[in-house]
Amino acid sequence: MSLNNNLMIKKIVLDRDKISSFDKYPFNIEIVKNFNELKFSSPVTFFIGENGIGKSTFIEAIAVALGLPAEGGTSNFQYETKNTTSVLSDYLRIETFNKPKMKFFLRAESFYNFSSELQRLVEEDGFGTLYFAYGGNLHECSHGESFIKLVQNRFTDHGLYILDEPEAALSPQRQLSLLCLIDELVKEGSQFIIATHSPILISYRNGKILDFNNNFKEVKYKDTEIYGLYKMYLDEPDAMQHRLFD
Repeated sequence: MSLNNNLMIKKIVLDRDKISSFDKYPFNIEIVKNFNELKFSSPVTFFIGENGIGKSTFIEAIAVALGLPAEGGTSNFQYETKNTTSVLSDYLRIETFNKPKMKFFLRAESFYNFSSELQRLVEEDGFGTLYFAYGGNLHECSHGESFIKLVQNRFTDHGLYILDEPEAALSPQRQLSLLCLIDELVKEGSQFIIATHSPILISYRNGKILDFNNNFKEVKYKDTEIYGLYKMYLDEPDAMQHRLFD
């Protein structure tokens, strides 16, 4: 069976007719202003692009439109530390193929907030079983260890997983571990949408890379700016530092 037969999300459409003005945030972001629809054809889709291009805004909007909390978690986690969410999710229409067994938004930026909410539910509301579901107290692990532990213990087959810059918490070795976990879950029918700057993650052989710098243009791994810049630097670090510093 083709891995693509297990896709949960078929297409994302921006209801442009409902938007009164493209001069206000978030509709004035170039990537949003030029967006109409995005079709999915791969079990793993990577969003890449420079800082400030709109990756996190866009991926957050997808997660919220799917009923997930902006700060991360499953749809059962309804909490908010501070409301910084854009209204973009209200204007996205998500067309689906299959219903996921579970959905999860994993966001490096606010993972501490998620871990704190998990701990609060255990200690104050008596949801002790959450310890087993998430592999224990995530605050007792390093940032990277808790990330991997969560994926190992909570992510299941036939799931839909939205990840925002997961490499922020992970060493290169741990990124390879995450890549293995992603592959296992894809083989079990899961789908991933990942915003990232990691040359390790975007190398995934069953993934599709969409460049936000070029209006969602699909690019090959070795044609990405991420790959080119890392390779240039690692091949000749002294020469690169000479250019940068001197």
